[in-house]
Amino acid sequence: MTIRVVVADDQTVVREGLVALLGLVPDIDVVGEAADGCAALAAVARHQPDVVLLDLRMPGMDGIATTARLAADHPATAVVILTGYTDDASVLDALAAGARGYLTKSAGRAEIREAINAAAAGLAPLDPAVQARLVTAARVGRVPAELPNELTPREAEVLALIAAGLTNQAIAIRLRIESSTVKSHINRIFSKTGASDRAAAISYARRCGLAP
Repeated sequence: MTIRVVVADDQTVVREGLVALLGLVPDIDVVGEAADGCAALAAVARHQPDVVLLDLRMPGMDGIATTARLAADHPATAVVILTGYTDDASVLDALAAGARGYLTKSAGRAEIREAINAAAAGLAPLDPAVQARLVTAARVGRVPAELPNELTPREAEVLALIAAGLTNQAIAIRLRIESSTVKSHINRIFSKTGASDRAAAISYARRCGLAP
């Protein structure tokens, strides 16, 4: 069965590259393309594709709003986000809006093909980095909107991972950042919270609801 796909991305070189790449896949037919959310909605209404490969950051109507409209108006069309963003807010907001899959732009042709096939079959394809972040979110809870002691969302995330027992190196791997960056985050966490060591930081995280 041939899977009909619409590609939506505001960057011309990315969009045209995706169209050319998918054109080499025998069981995928790119039936339309769009440079923004409104154009994506129009393309889906016109072509009724099986899957929309959708960028998250686009002018006018962004990927989140577009996904919500597609989920409401075209529930038979699966939305797969393809973006460079893997922060918790982007991932969770996209999935909450109705996206079936979430890939990063580091994905290769085989990964994109597998994700499109999976989404068309009713499955939920997720980039490994996104899976890791969802596991972390489920394990320690989503970072609350109001953070104590002027902690940033990233610092709160690092603190939660410390409380979950991860080493600096493990945190760096999980968040895909340098170990030196983790150390900088921890130093700022200690300074803001008044913690003198990891044990004190963990105790603080638990008191403030940033860790189980």
